[in-house]
Amino acid sequence: MSQRNWKVGELPKQTGLTVRMLHHYDKIGLFCPSQYTDTGHRLYTEADIARLQQIVSLKQLGFGLEEIKKIINKSNFNPLEVVKVQLESVKERIRVQEQLYDRLEKIYELLNCEQQVTPEQFINVIEVMNMKIDGYFSPGQLAEMARQMGDLIEPEKRKKYVLEWSQLVKQMRAEMEKGTPAETLDVTRLAELTEMLTGSGSPQIV
Repeated sequence: MSQRNWKVGELPKQTGLTVRMLHHYDKIGLFCPSQYTDTGHRLYTEADIARLQQIVSLKQLGFGLEEIKKIINKSNFNPLEVVKVQLESVKERIRVQEQLYDRLEKIYELLNCEQQVTPEQFINVIEVMNMKIDGYFSPGQLAEMARQMGDLIEPEKRKKYVLEWSQLVKQMRAEMEKGTPAETLDVTRLAELTEMLTGSGSPQIV
């Protein structure tokens, strides 16, 4: 039975990734094509697609590109653990969204019946809206993932980085709420931490 192949231009259309990103992954040895055409163009196999899914999943879970490269190249790497942890992440997202839905529905019913909504009810909605699941886990969760995937990450170091990142984000948001233009804020350290934690050097301040 012949296997399917994907050209480098086909993957972005089907996955939402960019050609530039695929080229970068190839350059750093993270995700390289198994085959090439006679003219030298990249061809990705079914095994390559499975590896790509593992890379994207680990990146979404908060691992940096270099960490991902070490994880998936380890002899004891188990793809099942990646799927298991990501399932927990998705489950948590669903739980938060369901909680938000329930609280919004109550407020909608009160407003629709022209009844008063208490400040506490609005606060409860705001609380859930700010429960952002951005791929950043608690230090304990990250330590457990590291243990499952080969004790690759130093939990104490990651705990320190996550704490510093959270504090910087709070400071940035506070400045923006005061009216400080975003372009005047120094995000150098925030970008460094973002790169270490996620493999992306472009922090989103919201």
